[in-house]
Amino acid sequence: MVPAQFRILVTRRPKYACRSCEDGVIQAPAPARLIEGGLPTEATVAQVLVSKYADHLPLYRQAQIYARQGIELDRSTLADWVGRAAWHLRQLHERLLLKLKQRSKLFADKTTMPVLDPGRGGVELPQPKVKLSQVNAQDYIYSVFESAHFPPIKG
Repeated sequence: MVPAQFRILVTRRPKYACRSCEDGVIQAPAPARLIEGGLPTEATVAQVLVSKYADHLPLYRQAQIYARQGIELDRSTLADWVGRAAWHLRQLHERLLLKLKQRSKLFADKTTMPVLDPGRGGVELPQPKVKLSQVNAQDYIYSVFESAHFPPIKG
């Protein structure tokens, strides 16, 4: 079994010059990136997002994993990538909320995930703030997103 490896992708864009042309030196434009002028590919940003949200792996641990592979990435850099990816995913987020608000019932799993509580130096198990049997779908969506430090849902 081979562990995951990172590779540097080099994009070569040669410059061409023509003495009889008016344009002078021309070069193909750089390929579009999720983060303009940034190093990460879409696959790298997706890996960071999946590790953070699906695997519950904090950014500081991801930075440690990348460091073991010889890639020095600061946690703030990873956080910036997450923020920029969230900006690109905002339309999907809005569409999902719209669809969820249209439902008369919303089924959810009440399983909690332990999270670090640096103020107390321990682990916290966040509990839902509402009883699911007592609310409609829109109230529950509002409660979940409010407790997850998202801006209030308007609508």
